[in-house]
Amino acid sequence: MAAFLLAPGAVCAQSALADDSSTPADSSNSPDVTAVPSGFTPGTPASSFVPYVAPTEAQKFHSFEWNAFGPIAFAGSSFAAAINQASDFPHAWGQGAGAYGERVASNLGISLVTATAQYSMAEVLHEDTEYYRCTCSGFLRRFWHAGLSSVTARRGSDGYTSFSYALTVSPFIGPLVAANTWMPGRNGPIVGLRMGAFNLLGQFGQNETLEFLYGGPHTLLGRIQRRFFKNSSDADH
Repeated sequence: MAAFLLAPGAVCAQSALADDSSTPADSSNSPDVTAVPSGFTPGTPASSFVPYVAPTEAQKFHSFEWNAFGPIAFAGSSFAAAINQASDFPHAWGQGAGAYGERVASNLGISLVTATAQYSMAEVLHEDTEYYRCTCSGFLRRFWHAGLSSVTARRGSDGYTSFSYALTVSPFIGPLVAANTWMPGRNGPIVGLRMGAFNLLGQFGQNETLEFLYGGPHTLLGRIQRRFFKNSSDADH
């Protein structure tokens, strides 16, 4: 439902898939992935190899700002609200411009809570939740890499891959908070878990899009993101 389009980036997930999946990814066996700068935009082409470099705290925070307050969050919330309006969810909000505004605001709230939960958990657990494009070739390998990125993160100075609590749990937090606070209706926990499942599925779809469809940093979205980060950095000084 609403949460399907609000997986942060609505949130940027990541992972690494080693050349041999039976061999752990470490500094002596670098993951077959391409490092991505902070935020939604994938960095270099999938044909080149870039050694892992952990993002700085400033990059992590700017990525959080992009996921929580960036134009993609607003566009996704507006589009999701249109779907909710068409399906009359939640029914108590009815129809009309006012109801659509409530749904947009609700989806923005879900996106903000989800992004905040992911950023906070990743900081506490020392997880790098950025997305890293696969430098491998072949549809199945890249598809598997992007899908695995939905629930794995990188850790340590060598960026080894492990299960990510931040990426797996945070998609449920925003919907659960919304369903049990400002959204009308009963069965809040059940509704929240159902929306959270769509949120997690949204992370999967986002990663597949980043892996196969994104055109690069010189596209319109790349320019928008650079301008957003520049304005955010200027505001910090």
